[in-house]
Amino acid sequence: MANRLSIFRLNAGYGAVRVLEDISVSVSHAETVVLLGTNGNGKSTLMKCIMGMVRPSSGEIVAEIDGERFDLIGLATEAIVDLGITLVPEGRRLFPKLTVEENLLLGAFRPTARSAIETNLDSSYETFPALRERRRQLAGSLSGGEQQMLALARALMSAPRILLIDEPSVGLAPILVSRTIDKIKELKDRFELTVLMAEQNFNQAVRIADRGYVIVHGQIAFEGRNTDELNNNELVRKFYLGL
Repeated sequence: MANRLSIFRLNAGYGAVRVLEDISVSVSHAETVVLLGTNGNGKSTLMKCIMGMVRPSSGEIVAEIDGERFDLIGLATEAIVDLGITLVPEGRRLFPKLTVEENLLLGAFRPTARSAIETNLDSSYETFPALRERRRQLAGSLSGGEQQMLALARALMSAPRILLIDEPSVGLAPILVSRTIDKIKELKDRFELTVLMAEQNFNQAVRIADRGYVIVHGQIAFEGRNTDELNNNELVRKFYLGL
């Protein structure tokens, strides 16, 4: 059944500071959509609105999970996770003093995932073999690339339908960025995930994106219906390609 995410004319901020203005974004079933923008333009705030961590002042956030429609505005974060929507946050946000496997098990919080812990754990280790080797190692002692792999695997443990990924390239060496992006595509294809990825590394993001949006000062400045449109847009060429 279909899993989709639709955001309509969303406005949000922090106190008197308005961050998002009339944001409209959609992600269709089993599609990877990239939200491009430099730091401070509202990407993370949008992700937090979807997850119920920031309450919008107006607008709609609607998820379709296994063909059933849900209004996310007003739902608690744990209720949104229970629906099958999972966030891989910027900076990984692991528990550094817990082991790799303990971090993974914490990802299986939602009831649907608890009944499939062993299956999802095997899938996580199959997708990220290095994590199996380090399963007894403290998460804080992993390299940056390994920590990003762990953050992705922890999300996989929740058996998500819709996966949100916030700035997966931050703090990683170029070769590790490329590997991380490849793993995101692998996960999307293998589990037929619907993916919204916020990223500022244009060249890496468009390698796996079906289409995308450019966000500037909290507003959607451009919507590319495919990667060709993104590559040929003047705004993108100026800010991301240096042309």
